[in-house]
Amino acid sequence: METQHMRIENDLIGSCEVPVDALYGSQTLRGLENFQISPFKLSRYPLFIKGLGITKKAAAIANHQLGLLPQTMAEAIVAACDEVIDGKHNDAFPLDMIQGGAGTSTNMNVNEVVANRALELLGYLRGDYQHCSPNDHVNCSQSTNDAYPTAIKIGLYYTHLEIVSHFEMLIKSFRKKGKEFAEILKMGRTQMQDAVPMTLGQTFNGFAAILENEIENLHFAARDFLTVNMGATAVGTGICAEPDYSNECIAALCDITSLPFSLSDDLIGATSDTSGLVGYSAAMKRVAVKLNKICNDLRLLSSGPRCGLGELNLPAMQPGSSIMPGKINPVIPEVMNQICYKVIGNDVCVTMAGEAAQLELNAMEPVMAQCCYESAEIFINGFDTLRTRCIDGITANADRCKSYVHNSIGVVTALNPIIGYKNSTKIAKEAMQTGKGVYELILEHNILSKADLDTLMLPENMINPVKLNIVPNTH
Repeated sequence: METQHMRIENDLIGSCEVPVDALYGSQTLRGLENFQISPFKLSRYPLFIKGLGITKKAAAIANHQLGLLPQTMAEAIVAACDEVIDGKHNDAFPLDMIQGGAGTSTNMNVNEVVANRALELLGYLRGDYQHCSPNDHVNCSQSTNDAYPTAIKIGLYYTHLEIVSHFEMLIKSFRKKGKEFAEILKMGRTQMQDAVPMTLGQTFNGFAAILENEIENLHFAARDFLTVNMGATAVGTGICAEPDYSNECIAALCDITSLPFSLSDDLIGATSDTSGLVGYSAAMKRVAVKLNKICNDLRLLSSGPRCGLGELNLPAMQPGSSIMPGKINPVIPEVMNQICYKVIGNDVCVTMAGEAAQLELNAMEPVMAQCCYESAEIFINGFDTLRTRCIDGITANADRCKSYVHNSIGVVTALNPIIGYKNSTKIAKEAMQTGKGVYELILEHNILSKADLDTLMLPENMINPVKLNIVPNTH
């Protein structure tokens, strides 16, 4: 007997009470009760919900084309799916992303939401499933094992486009600094030791370049998301689906999204294969490894302000200590480091879950999806934070950079082609013994005139292969 605020629904387990105004139904409620695991709910990831809506809309269109859904019902289901796609019912997806059942709870969540909203559009009450059933109509010709991974891939492809957009803005910020610092000469370092001169602009252009290389790698990995197994149903045989259903469904997906979706070549293999998630997670991990290196460099180059390298000034974001007055910490690179560690850790989880496929299915796909969506979310937030609260505001300590070059022993390597190996060795040895700078000693020993030495020390002559007609003084 229904209470005033509850409705009774029945399923395989038995009957249960569902809030009368809930768009979801009994199977969502059971998943909600069983899986109170993490703070990562479906409602947190609107692009995944969009993927679920697109999947169900394409299925409804295909089923109507094949005569499996009457026009009025198909139109109501499509209209309900459009509302899901537009994000109007995100709060009706309360389930934990991490769940048992290979995603069945999530698949039934969207089936129930679409069915109940379609019932309202048809003039019926929520829960009156004889007129539009979550299983018989919304889930017609489908299984969780093809609808759920398809929705994950659709959502992740849209997420990928967001990642690249924010990533490109970060790279542009590095490029801008590369141009701004193009004339600032500094010492390059290898193995934490002085190496040879370069410019600070080259440092930032190098950061931009290694990140730009990852854009194509991300695009390549995301292409796997455009190949789906709709029509595979339970294990890939297509049982309970019409012969033309797969083709009709793929055509509908392409029409809805304007994306080039295609059907997997072998639906048996595809149904247990989660390598697309493994590949994209690995692509994000590559970005994390590089960004982690860059943020470590920013922390080193800005160390000080007086007892470190001090070549850069990072924007001061907050007081750095509860006990040390005047201390400012590199909090933005530090948080980006931690984001990178989390993305790398998530990739380990995705890899382990990816190899856990058994026979015709991988039941661990929910945690793989959660990790990929989480990594994407924190990456996007991290890219924007690093760009706006750190990179855009970096300034250079040009005089500090110049003094390191003039005082470095390593600068003698750049002068070796002009002054010769014998003079270079002599100057390097004396510099180490006396603590004097190479610049100072070359002038002191009258090996080069100040004018010639200053010409050699110009950034454009220190950082590129160049032929200069400078002859050292003879003794």
